[in-house]
Amino acid sequence: MAVLGAFPPGVGCRPFDEGDWAGVADCLHRGFPERSHGYWIEALTRLSQRPAVADFPRYGFVLEKSGRIVGAVLTLYARHRGVDGDEIRCNLSSWSVDAEFRPYASRMIATVIMRKDVVYTNISPSPGTVKLNKAFGFRLFSGGQMAFFPVLSAMPRPDRVLEAHADLAEMAELTDNEKYILLEHAALGCLSLICICDGLALPLVLKPRRILHGIMPCCQVVYCRSHADLVRCAGAVGRFLLRRGQLLCLVDAMAPVPGLSGRYFPKKGIKYFKGPKSPSPGDLTFTEMVLFGS
Repeated sequence: MAVLGAFPPGVGCRPFDEGDWAGVADCLHRGFPERSHGYWIEALTRLSQRPAVADFPRYGFVLEKSGRIVGAVLTLYARHRGVDGDEIRCNLSSWSVDAEFRPYASRMIATVIMRKDVVYTNISPSPGTVKLNKAFGFRLFSGGQMAFFPVLSAMPRPDRVLEAHADLAEMAELTDNEKYILLEHAALGCLSLICICDGLALPLVLKPRRILHGIMPCCQVVYCRSHADLVRCAGAVGRFLLRRGQLLCLVDAMAPVPGLSGRYFPKKGIKYFKGPKSPSPGDLTFTEMVLFGS
């Protein structure tokens, strides 16, 4: 991939491979000192276990000065199959550039986001990167989060929730892409569910996590077809989660979600995208939330 704009002599940007892992982990540890060198090696190991997407970089890009890694960004590519054809998404994760080279950070990101046919996302922007997001044309696809208690929602008696697996008969009622999402995310440690509501099979993926400095357990919605479907199956999901000792769920949204019992937190967990199509609020499939647990 060609570099957009000129770098000064000795400075360059390129995709990285396995031989660069140690330098990338060191750079990311400098940028995120609360996360160890080993954390980033584990993150790169998880990326190595994901299938490559066409000729896109497998791990990400580095900014180099005379062969020394002084900046890095991880790129999590995934192919999404829909009724309108395939869509390539790239979750930009963990941007870090050493202080003296930050004037070149924008050139590094410009190199990464050159493809017009890719949907790029940033789901955990730090305050220092928000202006850069906007300068590159990124737009909000989630302006806050809805914290809700699904067990408080009404549940029609016939509704039920099943854990997805390849041999489950109800899987036949989903699209091929939804089957793939459910099975892949189950393998990645998520709760992949099929909610049978009013005779319809509705796919749902939840990521168990902890918030409030690791004190409170909750489940993050990683995939649902729509907020309307989430509301439809909330009661059944709430009773399923109650048996597991879970009460609280989070879902990304641009505004309060009618029908969910809870509170909307504007500007909490904001998320950006750039590209031909906005991801649906609540769609965090194959992002750092799933792969790295962040």
